[in-house]
Amino acid sequence: MRALGQVFTGDQLEKIGNTVIYLSGKIPNMSKTNLLKLLYILDELSIERRGIPFLNLQYKLWKLGPVNEEIFIDLSDDRHFLGDYIRVRATEDAVFITPAKEFCDDEFSDHDMRLMDMVIGTFGKKTGRELIEYTHREGAPWYRTAVDNHVLNMLLEERMNNTEIIIDMGMLISHDEHKYGLYKEYKELFS
Repeated sequence: MRALGQVFTGDQLEKIGNTVIYLSGKIPNMSKTNLLKLLYILDELSIERRGIPFLNLQYKLWKLGPVNEEIFIDLSDDRHFLGDYIRVRATEDAVFITPAKEFCDDEFSDHDMRLMDMVIGTFGKKTGRELIEYTHREGAPWYRTAVDNHVLNMLLEERMNNTEIIIDMGMLISHDEHKYGLYKEYKELFS
């Protein structure tokens, strides 16, 4: 029996769904891999800049991760919680995501919109492999978590595909007392 994963609130689901609509509407041929990486990058950059997560997703340490397992499963299976937001088309080579309805900005601040546009401009044309290299860079949360848990070589040598290890995104700002305090307070309120 599978343990319960992250449960999304209605507002969080609305923001996730509309983020996926926005990204897949602006980036042609959005693949599942690229989408999963861009969602992570949005959270990483938002935490680094303001101490507050963009989507407040939980990311696990996987070979090609960081990955939010619930979204990965939803994009791999019949859509359950993202079904109203996107269409998924599978080919022999990849799974592609397109919007199923118009983007709604009700859940987004001006900062959120600028951050999404910056991520699209900076990372939108990168390949899945390039995004994986970015999220796996030395010193990044994926890399540090893999080292700290003694699984880096097993993941890199493909002796292990995934783990149940949750990446602590707070490590991005643990050196900044103010941002780290905001992050911890946010996590207590919304996790």
